[in-house]
Amino acid sequence: MISTNDLRPGVTIELDSDLWTVLEFQHVKPGKGAAFVRTKMRNVRSGNTNERTFRAGEKLVRALLERKEMQFLYEQSGEYNFMDTTDFEQIALPASKLGDTVKWMKEQTMVNMLFFGHEIIGVDPPNFVELEVTETDPGVRGDTATGGSKPATMETGAVVAVPFFINIGDMLKIDTRTGAYLERC
Repeated sequence: MISTNDLRPGVTIELDSDLWTVLEFQHVKPGKGAAFVRTKMRNVRSGNTNERTFRAGEKLVRALLERKEMQFLYEQSGEYNFMDTTDFEQIALPASKLGDTVKWMKEQTMVNMLFFGHEIIGVDPPNFVELEVTETDPGVRGDTATGGSKPATMETGAVVAVPFFINIGDMLKIDTRTGAYLERC
């Protein structure tokens, strides 16, 4: 059990016989009346978002999720194949189950697979990945590191805003949580 006072972004709860991940929360204490917690949550299975208000101190059931490190092997016909590196068991997931995570995964990437019981509910990529730039406008003489940004397409298809001096073939370190360029490798 978890109190609504302990809700934070990323916490997963069971509510109305479904799994919800807290995206945002706000603890409100009006001048008159009881305090309450306003939340914005995403349904783990369907991806729908919902706003809900709870009384302060109300108890909710916390979902117990298991994380298992697995290696992304390859993509074939819209199916993404992963392998457990301890027992070499392989799992194939459709792209629809992975969502935006696919734009940060290249072959041999280690990811955290999220399980609720025996059901796979998601995949978390590493926080930082190194990807090669495959397409971007060429740099122009006089461009500086502090001058602005341009879009660059990475080897996985992700589009990232990068400084003007970045060229095709450069390896970049990207933060997968924000999709932001960090540095050239």
